[in-house]
Amino acid sequence: MRRRDFIKGMTGLAAGTWPLAARAQQNEQMRRIGVLMSLAADDPGGQARVAALQQGLQQLGWTEGRNMHIDVRWGAGDADRFRKYAAELSALAPDVIVASGGVTMQALQQATRNVPVVFALVIDPVGAGYVASLARPGGNITGFTLFDYGIGAKWLQLLKEIAPRVSRVGVLRDPTATSGTAQFGAIQAVSSSLGVELTPIGVRDAGEIEHSITDFARGSTGGLIVVGGALAIVHRKLIVTLAARHKLPAVYFERFYVTAGGLASYGPDQVDQHRQAASYVDRILKGEKAADLPVQAATKYEMAINLKTAKAIGLTIPQSVLGRADVVIE
Repeated sequence: MRRRDFIKGMTGLAAGTWPLAARAQQNEQMRRIGVLMSLAADDPGGQARVAALQQGLQQLGWTEGRNMHIDVRWGAGDADRFRKYAAELSALAPDVIVASGGVTMQALQQATRNVPVVFALVIDPVGAGYVASLARPGGNITGFTLFDYGIGAKWLQLLKEIAPRVSRVGVLRDPTATSGTAQFGAIQAVSSSLGVELTPIGVRDAGEIEHSITDFARGSTGGLIVVGGALAIVHRKLIVTLAARHKLPAVYFERFYVTAGGLASYGPDQVDQHRQAASYVDRILKGEKAADLPVQAATKYEMAINLKTAKAIGLTIPQSVLGRADVVIE
């Protein structure tokens, strides 16, 4: 074979091969994923949750700009924003929507009954009417529950272990949310046996929180429990600051309160739930139906203690508590 003919043949082969490769890349279907967050766009906790979702998707073969695009909306604890962004995301006709928190679910359920929804950090999805049952959700919704209401008893027990002299406990909860009322009820069910008088404290806005905690702190032997909810997260810096100012022992439902200066927390790893949510997004994008994917409970719980905060408010954390802690901040 003459050299000219060999080069011509190789050129023809390359010309036939490259268009095929290019077409294969172009033909890879771009999937659209909506994400509705309960927090603000500049909240580090919210950013960590979105990053965990993206990492989980990438591990399963989904890459931004190559075969998927994520549209994120930030509700910042505002009901009007949730409704607006739920409608906005639904109008984009995504393949699936990820909902972070129960407050986002309320808006999404009103906005669409067709787009598959995968939730994280939702308390009692059956009682809230989001799914028919945990085993067989039905409809277009499934996901990962945060915890059951019984965890409220553990928060109060932990508070009494850390600060045995506490006999008055202010419980910060959203009175407009069913889950807030139910979590308060679970704590109330064990309060008498632990010799504790409860005071409900609303978290609807900063003014209410500051006034109520300041008023509560005028008495002696007081402590705080902050139950799960979007508004408690949005106002977490204020709550932690007020607890420190009034030297109130406080137990929170999530670790990032403790890293922000709170005393103690016990609850599921909320960032990890978003990484888990990626597995259901992947299965739905590959053809499975939300109705057939069972709702899963949190499996990774952690206790966090801030020794610096304990020292500042004059507490010594018992070794029995420190020995159980997963995270200790010194």
